[in-house]
Amino acid sequence: MIKPTLGERIFDIVNYLIMIVLIIATLYPLLYILFSSLSDGNRLISFDGILLWPQGFSLDGYKAVFSNAALMQGFKNTLFVLIVGVAINLTMTSLGAYFLSRDDVKLSRPIMMFVVFTMFFQGGLIPFYLIVKAYGLTNTLWSLILPSAVSTFNLIIMRTYFQSLPKELEESAFLDGAGHFTILFRIFIPLSMPVVAVMILYYGVGHWNSWFSAMIFLRDQTLFPVQLVVRNIILENDNANMIGTTTLAQSQSVAETLKYAAIMVTTGPILLLYPFLQKYFVKGVMVGALKG
Repeated sequence: MIKPTLGERIFDIVNYLIMIVLIIATLYPLLYILFSSLSDGNRLISFDGILLWPQGFSLDGYKAVFSNAALMQGFKNTLFVLIVGVAINLTMTSLGAYFLSRDDVKLSRPIMMFVVFTMFFQGGLIPFYLIVKAYGLTNTLWSLILPSAVSTFNLIIMRTYFQSLPKELEESAFLDGAGHFTILFRIFIPLSMPVVAVMILYYGVGHWNSWFSAMIFLRDQTLFPVQLVVRNIILENDNANMIGTTTLAQSQSVAETLKYAAIMVTTGPILLLYPFLQKYFVKGVMVGALKG
């Protein structure tokens, strides 16, 4: 083994220190929210400083979250948008990527240029709203699904991945009498599970965290996704009629921990899902980004 020089040791120490600082800066906000959600509300309100452990222990915030009708309805709306939206996203993105990955498609390059053009230039929020309204999608959950059915970035990743698959598979399937839909859904998709997992992660996180589109297109509060409900709780102090407490002190105490508990409950599913898709994430993105 080659003994490291003094400069190499200093370089390693500096790298370790930088990584430790980055880990703390990334992890502490999440730990702060977790500790706050488990704290006693009265002690948390009076606490001032760096929070390194829960101030007391109370699950009142989580009880308020799971007993709140608006939040529970928000979860149902978000699950609908997530399940239906991801299914539509995968279908539309797969069809578009397969079409644009074919060598025999006429004008494929100009079409791809128009698709990429939309990544850099958009019509703006007002024309976007007018289009959604013209199709009668406002104040419906479909306004959160159909306008974002295809992401240009995800389409490019999947198209590039399809182009990396052996052409002989497609030729053999054609000789056996298979059509384009058979080739796509019975050959290409099963062979593209890494990039499909990446698409599920990208689209799923996007739908789960989305609140801006809902704030623009929805007026009926029973249709609000959970992230918009949480936003209203945090930014607008929309805690009225949400907590079944008897005194003002109790209401303020529970409302303080309710904010953090709501954040933890809405963030937790994504944090639990990511480790199962992580092994596909790097492979799918790198193959889709570098080949072709």
